[in-house]
Amino acid sequence: MMLFRPPGVYRPQTDTSLLTRALLASLARAGAPPGARVLELGTGTGAVALAAARAGCEVVAVDASAQAVLAARVNARMRGLPVRVLRGDLFTPVTGEEFDVIVANPPYVAGEADPASVRGRARAWEAGPDGRALLDRICAQAPGHLAPAGTLLVVHSALNGVAATLVGLRDAGMRASVVARHREPFGPVMRRRAGALRSRGLLVAGQRHEDLVVVRADRVGEEARDDRDRAAA
Repeated sequence: MMLFRPPGVYRPQTDTSLLTRALLASLARAGAPPGARVLELGTGTGAVALAAARAGCEVVAVDASAQAVLAARVNARMRGLPVRVLRGDLFTPVTGEEFDVIVANPPYVAGEADPASVRGRARAWEAGPDGRALLDRICAQAPGHLAPAGTLLVVHSALNGVAATLVGLRDAGMRASVVARHREPFGPVMRRRAGALRSRGLLVAGQRHEDLVVVRADRVGEEARDDRDRAAA
């Protein structure tokens, strides 16, 4: 799919397509009604948001980058798709709103830069020392923006710690599991950082790939949560 992408906006890659397939599979399995509300965090060019809109969903897309917001709006308008694109930090632009599905492809490359200070294309990958600067915030905040029985789908590298994502979501009252995985050769950013990541124990000697994962988390109803709490007591 040819997309308008101004300088500084993340080019859709394998993680984008992996998340899109997981979203469409989730919508098909759930039999989501027309007009199901979908929120995409970190929309970039809007590729995932466009797929949700084509599936008949009511879509809101958010990005912190003004260039990405422009790109997503142009791409939606060119296709006649009614995607509402907002600029802001994660859930801030949709305070008080609930969604049936939330999808996120946040920055997840570990590095020394402070993600809050980064501009340009690097905004799409810089994620702090453990690569979880935004991941942990999404895990903690997503349940408060999901409708009852709502679903979160988030993609990231297994190098960030899959267990940490699952535990964070479960601690937030969600039922979470890995629903997709893909082995991906290192791209230019990871190749440049491989030495530093090896020295920190995040990579093994000779490793030239990472596993991308999509984690699905479903909001647990009050009755199911009570049963879980009683079982843990």
